Amino acid sequence: MPWQVNIFLLGTFVIFVTTVVAGESSSDDSRFSTGVGKEWKHDCADFNNTTWREFQQQRTKLQVQYLLLTRRNVDCAAMFSQDSLTNPQQPSLFDFSLPTKIIVHGYRALGSKPSWVKELAQALLRAEDVNVVVVDWIYGASFAYNLVVENYKEVAVQISILINHLQNHGCKLESFHFIGVSLGAHVSGFVGTLFEGKIGRITGLDPAGPMFRGADKFDRLDPSDAQFVEAIHTDSDYFGISIPVGHVDFFLNGGMDQAGCARSRFASILVYFPVYGYVICDHMRALHAYVSALNGSCPLTGIPCSSYEHFLAGRCLGCKGVLNGTCPTIGLSENSGITVSPIPEEQKVFLLTTSAPPYCAHHILLDLEVWPLDKSAEVEVTLKSKSLGTENRLRLSTDTTAYRRVLAHPVALCEINSIQLRNTGARFYRQAEIHVLSVCISEFPPIRQEKSLCVENLYVRRGTPWSHDFVLLCGSF
Repeated sequence: MPWQVNIFLLGTFVIFVTTVVAGESSSDDSRFSTGVGKEWKHDCADFNNTTWREFQQQRTKLQVQYLLLTRRNVDCAAMFSQDSLTNPQQPSLFDFSLPTKIIVHGYRALGSKPSWVKELAQALLRAEDVNVVVVDWIYGASFAYNLVVENYKEVAVQISILINHLQNHGCKLESFHFIGVSLGAHVSGFVGTLFEGKIGRITGLDPAGPMFRGADKFDRLDPSDAQFVEAIHTDSDYFGISIPVGHVDFFLNGGMDQAGCARSRFASILVYFPVYGYVICDHMRALHAYVSALNGSCPLTGIPCSSYEHFLAGRCLGCKGVLNGTCPTIGLSENSGITVSPIPEEQKVFLLTTSAPPYCAHHILLDLEVWPLDKSAEVEVTLKSKSLGTENRLRLSTDTTAYRRVLAHPVALCEINSIQLRNTGARFYRQAEIHVLSVCISEFPPIRQEKSLCVENLYVRRGTPWSHDFVLLCGSF
């Protein structure tokens, strides 16, 4: 099936799905509608939103407009344009002395409004005193996906006109931080291209993959588009891009199959029509994780590694080498916390997350050594802390005795109360009894000089779980 047809069918299916379920393309009323300072009286602005008939009539028009939010109008967006900066009848809320965050949405189905914008804008304003400008290109971002892609560079050109105007009023290019979601990441990248990479920062939240995976760097987000470019990947097997596109690229859970997102039993059949729960949940996790990081609940820190498989195998345990010991963190810290200069490009970093906000997981390193096996085996490892428990499975083979695996747990090593091992698998095709020489768990990257928790010389029989309790307090190491 030609890729053009695939993309058209995919876009058509998403249009259908998003009319009946909520999510990135939610029709939820996201109008910014409550209160603003008395000296700034205006009607609260909103995204363009049309009926199907109006959409059909308007879809040939790009109609880019801008909404402005600041700490003085957190809940009531103001329309923003070149004219509003010099209107003597209504002083502008835009503060030229502050940095500016520009939010760019991606593909929208049937002209639906992005329900997540208010949450993202408010998280940015809580974290920093800035101008937040939201780009509304709903008309150009709707209809079939392949037709929407044809509009993204024109959107970037229109945004660049506004940036030029703000420059004329004293704004510096390095003060602009673009945050692009999905296709909006590539829109942001092309704005950066137009300004020859002098924009301060671009954050791509699961940059769109379809029609961009094999694209030239000129046509997609890449490290040359800004002084610092970062990307968060969560759906690289469907709507997101699988290749690194920034100075640092965070691959959450390997960049696909996010914890807590539903899996479809029909996913292998509906290759070109992935169901909503499978696609949109993974795709939008980058946004939700970013908002969580802005709220500062806990750090989302990545570990550089050549591949996710090597990361899970415990072959990459720190941030030495090109990053000189600094592990990049999702959020607003300068260059994601990277201190080396010049900043390396296309650094892939990996991290595990939990299934719900704030998504932060402690990376626990499991070292397991067993006596040589006669048959293959499977061990289920459960780490427990109070009411929390996480399960992971290891496949053991007859030609290996030492295993190392990175596990995710919601709390720190010192809060883990017990470890449990279960010998699972079919009766006649698995090892009946596993002689474990040692099992150790430790936390990495080490926050303190913590020791490993180890138990030695134990036997795990099929049908009889083995467990060991720890009595520890954080800070007791």
